[in-house]
Amino acid sequence: MALDRYVAICNPLRYMVVMNKAICFQLAVGAWVVSFMVPIPHTVLLSQLSFCESHTINHFFCDVTALMKISCSNTNSIETLTYIIGATVALFCFNLIIVSYINIASSILKIKSKGGRRKAFSTCASHITVVVIFFGSLFGTYLRPTSTYSMRETKISSLSYIALTPLCNPVIYSLKNTEIKNALRKTKNTL
Repeated sequence: MALDRYVAICNPLRYMVVMNKAICFQLAVGAWVVSFMVPIPHTVLLSQLSFCESHTINHFFCDVTALMKISCSNTNSIETLTYIIGATVALFCFNLIIVSYINIASSILKIKSKGGRRKAFSTCASHITVVVIFFGSLFGTYLRPTSTYSMRETKISSLSYIALTPLCNPVIYSLKNTEIKNALRKTKNTL
């Protein structure tokens, strides 16, 4: 999304050339490959843990943090791996998005008309809001010491990046659609 917005705002005349089907396919495949490769080291390390006490996970899903909390094994290697992957993969993606939005903001500020600037900012504001919610809750969940984990806080944080972000996307993007806006106005007027 950040690349799409960057090209659309910073290089609008080259949009169709840059964001062609091949590039979109490569970006999608790259995201899928990384998504499948990143959890493999965690899975291998988690499979070697011992669970002495309760086998009931106090979480919505089988999360790394919840498994480390109920394990009686030493989880330092998993915690270190989480920091390394978080610092490399997640921070790399987050920084890439932030750099693209800095370039977008500088391009938007060069637009002379207020209406054009407002439209460009509103297009980007929704995406950057979802990005901040997602990465903020992700970093808050995984990039802190295990000793400070509170299962209640971890569940709330996990819920925000697992459920809140996907729920925000359709609402945000459908509210930009003029047909949806008109339907909402008609509904509001009839009530």
